Amino acid sequence: MIRWAAFSCVLVPVVLLWYGTSLAGATGTALGLAAVTAACRVLLRRSERCAERCAAQRGGRHTREQTPVD
Repeated sequence: MIRWAAFSCVLVPVVLLWYGTSLAGATGTALGLAAVTAACRVLLRRSERCAERCAAQRGGRHTREQTPVD
């Protein structure tokens, strides 16, 4: 997922330049996309670590209790 985001950070400004957007506008767009991509990456890693900790505290992914299927 992050690789596609990084690819779009390069592709979108190139397309904008192709269609006549100014260099400053394309650069600003690239920086904005890079900032959003970095923030999403940080949040994704944080969420993964939290999920691992929660699973470890419970003794694995599944609890030992059986729930009815009704």
